[in-house]
Amino acid sequence: MSVFSRREFLHRTAVLSAASATLGGTVLRAADSPAKSGSANDRLKVAVVGVKGRGMSHVGGFLDKGMNCEIVAVCDADEAVIGPAMKKVKDLQGAEPKFVQDFRKLLEDNSIDIITIATPNHWHATMAVWAMRAGKHVYCEKPATHNVKEGRLMAEAMAGTKKLCQVGTQSRSNPGMRQAIQFLHDGKLGKVQMAYGTCYKPRKSIGKVEKPTEPPKSLNYDLWCGPAAVLPVTRKSLHYDWHWTWEYGNGDFGNQGVHEADKARWGLGAKGLPKSAVAVGGRWGYIDDGETPNTQLCLFEYAEGPLMFETRGLDTKDILGAKVGNIWFCENGYVVCPSYSGGVAYTPDGKEVAKFGGGGDQHHFRNFIDAVRAGDAAKLNCPAEEGHASAAICHLGNISYRLGQKASLADAITCFDGNEKAKDAFGRMKEHVASNKVELKEAIGMVGAKLTLDPKTEAITDAGGADKAKANALLFREYRKGFDIQKGA
Repeated sequence: MSVFSRREFLHRTAVLSAASATLGGTVLRAADSPAKSGSANDRLKVAVVGVKGRGMSHVGGFLDKGMNCEIVAVCDADEAVIGPAMKKVKDLQGAEPKFVQDFRKLLEDNSIDIITIATPNHWHATMAVWAMRAGKHVYCEKPATHNVKEGRLMAEAMAGTKKLCQVGTQSRSNPGMRQAIQFLHDGKLGKVQMAYGTCYKPRKSIGKVEKPTEPPKSLNYDLWCGPAAVLPVTRKSLHYDWHWTWEYGNGDFGNQGVHEADKARWGLGAKGLPKSAVAVGGRWGYIDDGETPNTQLCLFEYAEGPLMFETRGLDTKDILGAKVGNIWFCENGYVVCPSYSGGVAYTPDGKEVAKFGGGGDQHHFRNFIDAVRAGDAAKLNCPAEEGHASAAICHLGNISYRLGQKASLADAITCFDGNEKAKDAFGRMKEHVASNKVELKEAIGMVGAKLTLDPKTEAITDAGGADKAKANALLFREYRKGFDIQKGA
């Protein structure tokens, strides 16, 4: 059973199995989907969507030697940002791609085999689902989704359309990281007792604006907002500071942190969603237009064991050598991975016993292309189902936080009682905040509601004193007309 009602399930099944779907005003039939076999001799045609940031890595990655891909389209809601991408494509392949401002036009182009997505988070799942329904394979940047329910829709779209969808948590393909995880899964240090992900990445204040700013004239702001509400731009940097607003982003937990949450869960050997989630945090050290916490500690309970995650946006020291990375505490030692590509295994007293390293983004792009050419979803290192489960960690931590009660760090906070490592981490978090010259009694934040989940239905069964209906509502969102993930364009 999924989190959806029977009516929703039947509706989606009908959509996925129907011979045609209306997208962007054009009728697409199964016979209209790209007929290319995907063999090594076929040049795969790629459209890159969103080129202000990570999309530039997609350009280089898919045009890398030996990939045998051609980028035929660059798509962005803001025409002013496409210059570097257009030039890079022309320099690498000799021919300039076409520019498309409206993503929906790509769905009508039956020559396109692959759509890559590097947009703001609120567009990820909608684009991915629509693209798969239109017969395209998808490479989607992290986090896979903006909310939990979108992840189930992505996974079901991949299964129903038989199109491949890889999520861009690239550590999954790095040889050094794969060695480290295999070391854990082989029980070299005994059972993994706890996974600890860290996102200690300094994030300065984004400042404050006195009044909403006008979007640039080069930007189709309605398209940029897409599935989300069209809100006034109340931040200085429209093209990056959306990360710190709930309508479009997921904070640094869903930005940088999802990489580490993904590895934490992978190393723990946990599948699906956790049994419970609780978070404490706040936005401390400055006052600005950001809504999401810059400091956050979360605890998740899986059948396989606990997973702890910590975000710090103020200046901080590392923990056991990790700042943006992971620690797995085992029966007979621990493993620290302070990067995307490897780490070190230690005995309980800190003696090094093994080292792992090597890798880069290209491994993940190549893994995707190899799977597409083979027509084999099992070859994907991070298919939609895995991307969904890891993004859900971030969403559930944020839901707990948003439904919490206000308190200061000087108050008695007991939500981590019963887990000594989590209590210890909370103590260190308070020391960290104080070291940044924030008085604990003035550090007013949120003590999150403890959410209890049914991992099979992916529904919240108890909200720890908060409104359960409101908690479950935060698993999804309202979609604007013309941008509904389930109905299509």
